[in-house]
Amino acid sequence: MGQTQETESRKLLGRLREALASGGAGQERLDRITQLIAESMGTHVCSIYLFRDADTLELCASFGLKAESVHKTRMRLGEGLVGKVARTRRPVNSTNAPAEPGFRYMPETGEEIFTSFLGVPIQRLGQVLGVLVVQSKEARQYSEDELYGVEVVAMVLAEMTELGAFLDEGAALSPLHQRPVVFRGSTGQEGAAEGRVLLHDPRVVVTNPIGDDPETELERLRAAVARLRVSLDKMLDTASSGDEEATQVIETFRMFANSKSWLRRMEEDIARGLSAEAAVEKEQSAARARLARASDPYLRARGTDLDDLSNRLLRELTGQGSDTGAERPENPVLVARNIGPGELLDYGRELKGIVLEEGSVGSHAAIIARAWAIPLVINAPGITTEALTGDPILVDGENGVVHLRPDETIANAFRDKLAMQAKAQERYSSIRNEPATTLCGETVSLQMNAGLLVDLPSLSTCGAEGVGLFRTELQFLIRNKMPRRGELAQIYARVMDAAGDKRVVFRTLDIGSDKVLPYMKRTEEPNPALGWRAIRVGLDKPGIMRMQLQALIRAAHGRPLTVMFPFVAQFDEFRAAREMFLEELEREKVMGHALPAEVEIGAMLETPSMAFAPRQFFEMADFISIGGNDLKQFFFAADRENERVRRRYDTLNGSFLGFIQQIVNRCNETGTPVSFCGEDAGRPVEALCFAAMGLRSLSMRPASVGPVKHLLRRSDLREVRKVVEEARANGDQSVRPALMRHLATLDLSVEPAQPSQRAAG
Repeated sequence: MGQTQETESRKLLGRLREALASGGAGQERLDRITQLIAESMGTHVCSIYLFRDADTLELCASFGLKAESVHKTRMRLGEGLVGKVARTRRPVNSTNAPAEPGFRYMPETGEEIFTSFLGVPIQRLGQVLGVLVVQSKEARQYSEDELYGVEVVAMVLAEMTELGAFLDEGAALSPLHQRPVVFRGSTGQEGAAEGRVLLHDPRVVVTNPIGDDPETELERLRAAVARLRVSLDKMLDTASSGDEEATQVIETFRMFANSKSWLRRMEEDIARGLSAEAAVEKEQSAARARLARASDPYLRARGTDLDDLSNRLLRELTGQGSDTGAERPENPVLVARNIGPGELLDYGRELKGIVLEEGSVGSHAAIIARAWAIPLVINAPGITTEALTGDPILVDGENGVVHLRPDETIANAFRDKLAMQAKAQERYSSIRNEPATTLCGETVSLQMNAGLLVDLPSLSTCGAEGVGLFRTELQFLIRNKMPRRGELAQIYARVMDAAGDKRVVFRTLDIGSDKVLPYMKRTEEPNPALGWRAIRVGLDKPGIMRMQLQALIRAAHGRPLTVMFPFVAQFDEFRAAREMFLEELEREKVMGHALPAEVEIGAMLETPSMAFAPRQFFEMADFISIGGNDLKQFFFAADRENERVRRRYDTLNGSFLGFIQQIVNRCNETGTPVSFCGEDAGRPVEALCFAAMGLRSLSMRPASVGPVKHLLRRSDLREVRKVVEEARANGDQSVRPALMRHLATLDLSVEPAQPSQRAAG
């Protein structure tokens, strides 16, 4: 690229800045900008199209097309060449536009006399705001330098659009970040919440996209990159003590930060007239687009690393930290791309809800959201770009829907729903201390799930009789290094103290699959859910399991102790783990430590293989807990983190209920206590069905205890079982419709579960 072209680019950006700085409404500014671009490039037409809604582009300004077509010409996303640019986020450069596939002739614009076409997306950090187009009468092939110049101008337009430089009448020129937006994601945790957005990683605001002096901007960029490299070196020295995953991430950051081509591209952007900040953002947007088109999933994942690195560099340039100093809004709903367990716990339990662009139903965030009984929506693409801290937000966890800046009609309907839920909770509180005894005289023990010490106060307020599952892995996941035995013993002792005389079932370390310890080397597996996890890790790394068992024994200090091993797939695994526990008991006795007053050793039945285990397994286990979340995904061969398949299968499927019945029968033959643990246990209709199948113990999140108890106390299990058996005999795929009709005839109205509810278990 020659110096002349660089000068022309800077001249164009200089004139653009003057147009933006001049007075007038947004429409006047847009009109002046289209004229100066056309004159500077020697084209007959320059047009700016902006989105008026998520699917519709509107011609908002034009120099060269008929004036009456402005704000009248509209097209759908993907329609015509303009719509193609917006959909693909890639330029279209044609010498003969009418001959291009997908060309749409718009007679109201008078564009039939213009042959050549160059369109580029107006985009900022992956968000397309519109399309910038230049056209000429002659068959003109726009050069690489001209294409680059138009892309630079489009990037500046995106920044200024973000800053509100083109506000005027009409939907397309209305302020950004003020319109109501609906995001449809997936259910991570059920529930509903109204609050204000709290962005986990606020965007850096670039207020000066056009640079005054290229040399000054180059110096600023190079100095910021140097500081960034030093900070990454320091981070690498700190992380090298054993945090393998963190080390790999920082190494990736450092590789990008030392890339000569990365720096050279930003320097070229500055030479053409951009500020240092704008050059970083332009390269960030371009890299996003390149990596998003990559067929290799590893390369696509690197886009996240490059985003993080670019944000660090922008903060070096602007001095804007991740903590902007803004006050935390009232009733905060956390919005993030993704988040680790430690970061999430730092926010505390005052969060009303969580919305993530990424995430999974088995992620750390989902585990904590369940423990806190707050709604979580995952896979909500674009929300971190659209949302601003303080924005009103409604989170519908049942349906995986988020309303950002909702209109009053939506907000009022949502508040009515919340009011109904609050009224129901008041009704449930009146039976808090009553047993879950059905009309036919059967009593079902309702337990709560927990994973943090802060969960334990719910034990006395939710009406649960004990803790049916305490997830011990959270204490490992939120640390940067392996916790010590003494630390764990203190934590487990405090859990028992908080529970008082109520039983606590401690599940041993359940890691692997989606729960990877930050200080353990990650093992790449083609299917982690079926891989090296839970008891398999414990048996292969006995030092970790023995340390945890010792901590549990010492925490009991003469009190009863109940321990459960997860993900047992064959009898020998349980036998080996049980023997290890008994050896540790004997060792603690020899050392003179106080032993538990009594010990229960159980297993989670999460794999179909254990339903067919030898009779000795059921005789040896002091209790069995059916792990519904994993058992269902293996039974249906449907990954519970895959939205395309997990919604297809209902927990009340006749075959699945028959399988549950078979497990209950085997436990009854040997007198082995059996319970059901998982999200489905906390859904009233499912819980009622499980009780009718013979299960007399259910473990669920605290907020579910009241609704489940309320329905059980009004039901006759004999009648429910008859309905279930008739539906299965009729060959019904699911017993849900028949069961809902039965409940309706008894005026036991229960909202039918949405598909996302049925699938989250």
